[in-house]
Amino acid sequence: MRLTFLGKDSKPDESPTLYATDTATYIVQGWVVTDLELLAKLDVPEGETIVEVPQGLFVHLINDGVSGRVTSWAPPIVHVTTGGNFIVQGMRVTSTEVRSRMDIPDHEDCVEVPKSALRALLSEG
Repeated sequence: MRLTFLGKDSKPDESPTLYATDTATYIVQGWVVTDLELLAKLDVPEGETIVEVPQGLFVHLINDGVSGRVTSWAPPIVHVTTGGNFIVQGMRVTSTEVRSRMDIPDHEDCVEVPKSALRALLSEG
């Protein structure tokens, strides 16, 4: 799988990152969700996981030729936190080869979502 770096929302010890792949997917790297109440509300199937990212991460979709902003939430965005961050659900990236090309701190993980699903949530403006 080829990864194309689209952008990062980086602060010290925080590095949510967005990548495009050559398989019509995006890889969303974000914080591991540890909120037990939230985890209890969500039905996350085997092989999938969720990550938390700031809304601003998706402005980097412009680097993949996609404009607009997320104005609604439906899978792969399965929740919006009280602080405005998005909870993104997708297939957990488990490939050692792919993960070795990314800088993933212990408090982060990454999910793969179809480009079409994420683009469907965008509106111009």
